[in-house]
Order: sequence, then structure tokens, then C-alpha cells
Amino acid sequence: MVKTEFQNNKDVKKQWYLIDASGKTVGRLSTRIATILRGKHKPDFTSHVDCGDNVIVVNACKVHFSGKKWDAKNYYKHTGFIGGLKSMTAREMLQKKPEIIIRHAVKGMLPKNRLGRKIFRNLKVYSGSEHPHEAQQPEPLNIE
Repeated sequence: MVKTEFQNNKDVKKQWYLIDASGKTVGRLSTRIATILRGKHKPDFTSHVDCGDNVIVVNACKVHFSGKKWDAKNYYKHTGFIGGLKSMTAREMLQKKPEIIIRHAVKGMLPKNRLGRKIFRNLKVYSGSEHPHEAQQPEPLNIE
């Protein structure tokens, strides 16, 4: 009889991947990042364990949206005070904080629980081409 084996937190082998976001569409890029963070690309995927890898995204300021999303897509934030709802279009967000565009898209594709919040910490996004994670020796990952 064949038994299904599950991974434990101590059995997980994590890798570091480097993704260049220049010229990539936000949605297609985010789905690939969420898959890697979750660990679904591995043959020993276990849904209740953080078995995904760490992802570094560089050049977040050079992403693209399809259609008219640059002006139609809004990002909302509430200050906590009455009438404190703030909104920005995707074009304004790209100029002010381009990392938020990718982080927001990936966060929406992860589970909405404790595990999802833990997995989300494995994502590092930088607007330029420099990152401080050279010691981890990230493996470049080409996404089409």
C-alpha cells in the first residue's frame, strides 16, 4: 500500500529566486510569483506547510498593465479616521511607490490566513535593479 507523505517545517528546502520585472505584465508575473511563494511548483507540495521558496523582484518600476488599467485601476487606503479613504490610480502608484503594485497583486493571490501572511514575508520587491540579497545567491528565473 502506498502512503502519502507530507512535509514538515523542518524538512523544507528553500531556494532563492531572482525575477526581473521589466517589461512584464503585472497579472501574469504575479501569478507565477504566487505559485513559487506557495510551493506549488514542487512535487512535494503540502498545503498546510510553508514549503515555497523566497522570491526577489527587481525593476518593479518597469512593469506593464494591459488595456486602460493605468488610469482605471485604483488602489485604496484608509487612514482610520472618518472620511479618510484615499485612492490612487495605477499610474500615480507607479510614480510614488512602484513596489506596492506587485506586492498588492501577489498578496491577493495568497491564502487569507496565518500561513498566507507568513508566505508573503518571503517576497522582496525593489523598484531598481539593486538588491541587498547577494549573500543568498539567488538563482535567476526567466518568466515569459
